[in-house]
Amino acid sequence: MKYSTEDIEKIIYRYLPEESGYPIKVIQAMNYAFMAGGKRLRPMMMKLCFDMFKKEDNEELIGPFMAAIEMIHTYSLIHDDLPALDNDELRRGKPTVHVKFGEDIAILAGDGLLNYAFSVAAQAFSVKPGDVNVEKAFSVLASKPGIYGMIGGQTLDVIKSGSPLTDEEIEYIYINKTSALIECAMTIGALLGGASGDEVDKIGQVARAVGMAFQVQDDILDIVGDEKALGKPVLSDEKNEKYTYVTMHGMEKSRQYVNNMSDKANNILSELNVTDNNAKESLINLITQLIDRDR
Repeated sequence: MKYSTEDIEKIIYRYLPEESGYPIKVIQAMNYAFMAGGKRLRPMMMKLCFDMFKKEDNEELIGPFMAAIEMIHTYSLIHDDLPALDNDELRRGKPTVHVKFGEDIAILAGDGLLNYAFSVAAQAFSVKPGDVNVEKAFSVLASKPGIYGMIGGQTLDVIKSGSPLTDEEIEYIYINKTSALIECAMTIGALLGGASGDEVDKIGQVARAVGMAFQVQDDILDIVGDEKALGKPVLSDEKNEKYTYVTMHGMEKSRQYVNNMSDKANNILSELNVTDNNAKESLINLITQLIDRDR
């Protein structure tokens, strides 16, 4: 693998807010959630897509977006864990933010990370003033997590909780709730790396397949996973009366779906001509690992 989780964290941690002043409590909660661990999947995918197409190394350009996507992902986890939604007390083996800091600060910490993400990403405008790809990347960052992306998927997931889902509804939830942020990360990486329009479209297809595979694997692990390895409670979907791909189609078909989506992503990637084949191979390996992950 071209990058380790630690390599990615060295980049994104540089953009965390300083814990000082009157808002110190909410900043501490933001940083606590951000530094609680995780695979750093989205910023790693963004960096690998950037490397695949880049003409020059420019960490000051990609770094702010890498940090921003992880801030947005972290805010969504804070809010997912709240009593009004999943009411989880553990995240990555640690107390969730509302357990450690209180529900009020947890809500504000999520809001703070979402807003701060755009402040951080905006730093890239001064690195390449007037660059159309930076503008496109910022637009993607603004749209994919929103009402026509992640929030849209989460909304349908919430209002349909405890009710049967159609295949169309579950596909909408997964494409938006999970795939949208992965599409956001990979598309931004390709755009900032200078990929052509056709290449950006193919990266988007890869990202959607990866997102679908990732979510269905998550559903599988919620049933058969080890709670200590996952760092969060299992059977939370059952507890929250959520219908998933697994409850609708069964374990065997779900495992096959994960394999099919992962193969689709890797096949598209294999056909792309890139400037950094090491980055492409690392991305393919990363996607493949999603099939066998236990957490």
